[in-house]
Amino acid sequence: MADPKDLSKTPAEKSVTIIGGGASGVLLAANLLKSDDPDLRVTLLERHGQFGQGLAYSARRKDHRVNVPARGMSAFADDKDHFWNWLQEHEPGVYDSSYVFVPRRKYGSYLEDVLRQAGARMQGRLRILAEEAVSLRETSKGVEVELGNGTSLVSRRAVLAVGHETQPARGRGIAVRVGSEEDTPLESNAPVMILGSGLSMVDAWVSLVEAKHRGPITVVSRNGLLPKGHKDVPPLTISESDVPFGTTMPQLAKWFRALVRDTEGKGGDWRSVVDGLRPFNQKLWQSWSDPVKRQFLRHIRPWWNIHRHRLPPDLYQRLVDAIRSGQVTLRAAEFVGIERDGENTVAIIRARGTEQRERLTVARVYDCGGVSVDVRASHNPLLQLLVSTGAARPDSMHIGIDVDGACALITANGEVSPRVRVIGPLTRGRYFEIEAVPDIRVQAAGLAQSLLAAGQAEAAAQSSS
Repeated sequence: MADPKDLSKTPAEKSVTIIGGGASGVLLAANLLKSDDPDLRVTLLERHGQFGQGLAYSARRKDHRVNVPARGMSAFADDKDHFWNWLQEHEPGVYDSSYVFVPRRKYGSYLEDVLRQAGARMQGRLRILAEEAVSLRETSKGVEVELGNGTSLVSRRAVLAVGHETQPARGRGIAVRVGSEEDTPLESNAPVMILGSGLSMVDAWVSLVEAKHRGPITVVSRNGLLPKGHKDVPPLTISESDVPFGTTMPQLAKWFRALVRDTEGKGGDWRSVVDGLRPFNQKLWQSWSDPVKRQFLRHIRPWWNIHRHRLPPDLYQRLVDAIRSGQVTLRAAEFVGIERDGENTVAIIRARGTEQRERLTVARVYDCGGVSVDVRASHNPLLQLLVSTGAARPDSMHIGIDVDGACALITANGEVSPRVRVIGPLTRGRYFEIEAVPDIRVQAAGLAQSLLAAGQAEAAAQSSS
């Protein structure tokens, strides 16, 4: 591992600093290092020192699993079987089909291995630093990134790949996050409440199940919706000319429901329609006006998410069985407040469609409200600095950083940065569907080619001057 104090202030002509070592950062680094250019230099920063892990792939429970089959989780858009082949090599005979949903920790190990192999392919081109980036500014030489240890490094270009952030637990610290220091062991029969009913809730439920918890679990969310289960069906072939880009939300919903009815009427499955639409999701989002986007985020996104981001079929069935048995109770209600009651906790909720408040006494409340999607509320010091100084601006929905079509950072005054790019969930304002590996790897491949081309062009210009 390189010592940041030894890094030169004069950057190499083809040098890139990637800030964030989760899935987005690793996928970009791996795609960059596929280049045979011996002058390419890539520096990858990750403050926690766990590369390829990030928020998603640091989960340790065996049933904290990816929600995309192995066949769709390759790190490389042009090598769709890369992850499946890696699985076969590292666990021969364990999986008999690529339609398998592996533990997320296993996928994190895969990303670590992808990074290791990328660095080993040509020694000296990859530097990995377990450091935090606290500031970033463009200079006449490139981009200077100040590190938490007081040193800084300069490269020709930099990429923000900081990924997801969790929201702080609600309730003045009374509610806790799963796996946090406050998540101490519970009595097996203790009643528990989980706030949120999405994929983060499933993680909490899995943790409780693996800890042999037998007490009642109340799941509270505004809409009371559960993620649907996967089914091994092929995506429907949808012609781009048939997709109603730029329409109103009611018109789109009418078209989509008619397509589902037609598909199911022919013996198909709604999942085929959802997956068949996937190649056009980003273009659909970009075709909408801001009011339509807000309407989608406010009213449609909860229903879209449960159909789009699905659970492994066996895990889904186990959750449904737990609800049928009465161990898990799903409540469509608003979380109003929380207070202490000795060693217990009192959660106050209001059932959907009513004004009546209920007080439920439980041993613990887990906050599984999901990831933060308001960049203005970011707890990342670097993002806070960039936004507060105008070096970056939130997108119009405030769900990410504003970028152009080449993922270049856009400043508060509308200028496009020539040297700073953004990748992954931070670009959701432009792309929306940029959360999962199948989407991020395409973005990583395109961004890698763009960065390599820019480096080659600048090097050629300097050599001819």
